[in-house]
Amino acid sequence: MLDNFPRGTIVIEDLEIGMTRHLTKQVTDRDIELFAEVSTDRNPVHLDDAYARDTIFEGRIAHGMLTAGLVSAVIGEQLPGHGTVYLGQTLKFMAPVRPGDTVTAEVRVEAIDMGRRRVTLATLCRVGDTVVLKGEAVVLAPSRKFD
Repeated sequence: MLDNFPRGTIVIEDLEIGMTRHLTKQVTDRDIELFAEVSTDRNPVHLDDAYARDTIFEGRIAHGMLTAGLVSAVIGEQLPGHGTVYLGQTLKFMAPVRPGDTVTAEVRVEAIDMGRRRVTLATLCRVGDTVVLKGEAVVLAPSRKFD
């Protein structure tokens, strides 16, 4: 995994609209197998080459929530980082992620509600120039005042 920023915390008092962070990770067969084990989602489109060849995807794909988990990693480790609590997330899956693809997950600060410690984040994942996932997260950000 390749991060563009150190892990840690950016408290709400230091956040700014437009601030971004990302990470890049190659999705491996092992990642898909481990996600299937942990989630108990053993849909053969993720695990069985022969089955997946006969689907609309014409081959195996990673679980969509595995890709979404990379967004969670950016939020929980970088922006805002440690101490952040997810309140909600919308997701739109735009294209499949395949074993061996390198995914870049990006998070951008869109809005800050200091009074409620809420931060709205635009979320996006790409494989090369192709957007594979987009959405919006709302989180409770850590605060220098309370944490």
